[in-house]
Amino acid sequence: MSMPEKKEAGAGVGVISSSESFQQELVRLRRSLHRTPETGLNLPRTQEKILEELEGLDLEITTGEGLTSVTAVQRGREPGPTVLLRADMDGLPLGEEGQHPFVSRHAGAMHACGHDMHMAMLVGAARLLHGADFPGSIVYMFQPGEEGHGGAELMVQEGVLTAAGQRPVAAYALHVVASMLPGGIFVSRPGVVLGGSDTIRLTVRGTGGHSAMPHRTRSPLPAACAVVSSVQNALSSSIDPFDPVVAGTTGLHAGEADNAIPDRAEITLSLRSFSAEARRKAKEEIVRLAEGIASAHDVGVDIRTCEGYPVTRNDPKETAFAAATVQQVFGPDRYVQVARPLPASEDFSYVLDEVPGAYVSLGACPPGVPPEEAAPNHSPRAAFDEGVLGDGARYYAELALRRLRA
Repeated sequence: MSMPEKKEAGAGVGVISSSESFQQELVRLRRSLHRTPETGLNLPRTQEKILEELEGLDLEITTGEGLTSVTAVQRGREPGPTVLLRADMDGLPLGEEGQHPFVSRHAGAMHACGHDMHMAMLVGAARLLHGADFPGSIVYMFQPGEEGHGGAELMVQEGVLTAAGQRPVAAYALHVVASMLPGGIFVSRPGVVLGGSDTIRLTVRGTGGHSAMPHRTRSPLPAACAVVSSVQNALSSSIDPFDPVVAGTTGLHAGEADNAIPDRAEITLSLRSFSAEARRKAKEEIVRLAEGIASAHDVGVDIRTCEGYPVTRNDPKETAFAAATVQQVFGPDRYVQVARPLPASEDFSYVLDEVPGAYVSLGACPPGVPPEEAAPNHSPRAAFDEGVLGDGARYYAELALRRLRA
């Protein structure tokens, strides 16, 4: 990757500029990563590619033990604080429905959430900051397993927050969005920015038998249907409307034969919340509801709660700094503070539970496509504007440089 030009401005703050060739290199890297997505915590080819791209930079690099993470530490020319920058690495288990020349070569796997964009941006930031004059240290956190596998939590357990010898004073993550936002617009908010997530699995147990003799069975289906149809109303009547919970049925399975009443029905609920209290109350209410409905239908129910990611909470001061950095570097019209958090969840929350920081989104809607009509993240048709790669890399670099020089 060719090196962009760097220059410094007054007041001890660096202004980083990137060349057209630098943008082309980011596009090359992003497309290479997009062709070969891997899912989960074990991403050996992706890890190898990141290590290749970081080769030649003055970095202290370590790799994970329980996952194929990459942690790179860049030391400044004098002692000072530490700042952490995160990029996630994993794709999704989706078959891509694109026609472009760099479509996924791995059947059933796709970078549908833009993590290939994030990796290219963070590698670009490391290139931009190579040889830069700053105090302290920068930790580049390349993290597998964001899509439901808790890779950030594992990296915290393996010591990413002490990789530089001291804990970061601030941590930042940038995430591209394929729809809803105009291209090039940065958005965030102080406080809760993303919801927490949980999965609740219910097994309704009855007694199966011949469909011609339903009186000799106890079908689990009426109870299962009652749970599905009642859960959202039950939550809305028991949870503070200003601290909402979203419950969606993502799975319902029962029976195999046309002429047999099954003995069990499986329900999967996805629960999204914005506070620990609402999260706790929602789970309690679902248990109460399911047990009551099962009792009324004379069937049993087994309930298993799988805890997902906690609420992602931005530090107000670091969010204000992240917003000011956008406005100073790219212009005042490039940042928008959103009024409400999004129901999506993120395991960067495990980092922000330990270190003050900010999670920022960047619009990457394809040019010429209205944001409201574009395929969203996690769609097999999701597409991202590569034109924002240079800005993303520059933003990562400016965040670190300005924060360390503050």
